[in-house]
Amino acid sequence: MTETKIRNYYVDEAGDLTLFDKRGKVMLGKNGVSNTFMIGVVRLSNPILVKETLDKLRDNLLLDPIFKNISSMQPSAKKTALLFHAKNDHPQIRQEVFNILGQFEAKVQIAIRRKSELINYAKHLQEDKQEKLSEEKIYDSLVTLLFKNMLHQADENRIIFARLGTSERRESLANAIRNAKNNFNQKWGKNYDSPTIIDVKKSSEEVGLQVIDYYLWALQRLYERNDDSFFLPLALNYSLIVDVDDKRKRWSGEWYSKKNPLTLEKIKPLIS
Repeated sequence: MTETKIRNYYVDEAGDLTLFDKRGKVMLGKNGVSNTFMIGVVRLSNPILVKETLDKLRDNLLLDPIFKNISSMQPSAKKTALLFHAKNDHPQIRQEVFNILGQFEAKVQIAIRRKSELINYAKHLQEDKQEKLSEEKIYDSLVTLLFKNMLHQADENRIIFARLGTSERRESLANAIRNAKNNFNQKWGKNYDSPTIIDVKKSSEEVGLQVIDYYLWALQRLYERNDDSFFLPLALNYSLIVDVDDKRKRWSGEWYSKKNPLTLEKIKPLIS
């Protein structure tokens, strides 16, 4: 009997989609507002092993007297004591996590939007009195882009999305995945439709969401701060990075992969 081939994917975001304030003024460049927005997905071949390894690391860190007075390590804070999150974790703890991530068989794909281009597009829509550019449409379009060439390779796909706020948006996410499948089939003249289970969970409930959070943080730091020190040790695990709005060479953006590795020198400046 042939074993069913199952692939497990975990999806999260980095940055924000704040474009304008309540008065319609551009927020880009304001304190706390990112220059980019990213959607990332990681495929883990053995999520159980990843969970066991990271849970063990967290348990050991919680017992380490060096970290006992760190606020993010207190159970009441519901941060590192509950889950690993690159933005919230203490630098020493963050490094411990990065040291372990390289051990896992992980394949990461990330799509990036430059908010300067999103702002220009939103203004264009407003001038033409077209439908307003929504955060949901931006998010879902990146999901469709990322999964276009993924979902035909397994008998069953399981996709876990990080829960954003109080809305799960299951129907919209399912539609984005359907669009990804349709785009693949139309491009290659195929009729693939492997069963795909979609779920929405908190990052504390799925270790894969914590893994992709760290990969996103490393790439965001490269783009936003020109710091590749966290990205480089894990660079080979990024199988695809799509800089959608870098159209210097092609209309579909710049696609970084093993054939075209991403480096600081190749990135189009965020602010020209």
